[in-house]
Amino acid sequence: MAVPKRKTSPSRSGKRRSHIKFAPKNVIEDKKTGEYRLSHHLDHKTGMYKGRQVLDPKE
Repeated sequence: MAVPKRKTSPSRSGKRRSHIKFAPKNVIEDKKTGEYRLSHHLDHKTGMYKGRQVLDPKE
């Protein structure tokens, strides 16, 4: 069975995990309504996506 010879220091394990992180969400402000939404997602309040009506708007 493989057993490490020395303890891995926090610095070394941190270097190994340097690419593991949370990426910020791409939140944009809608041009027409001024509401915040994710880009490339439809606006649930108005039901619009790419300038056309996709869903019936919520009431």
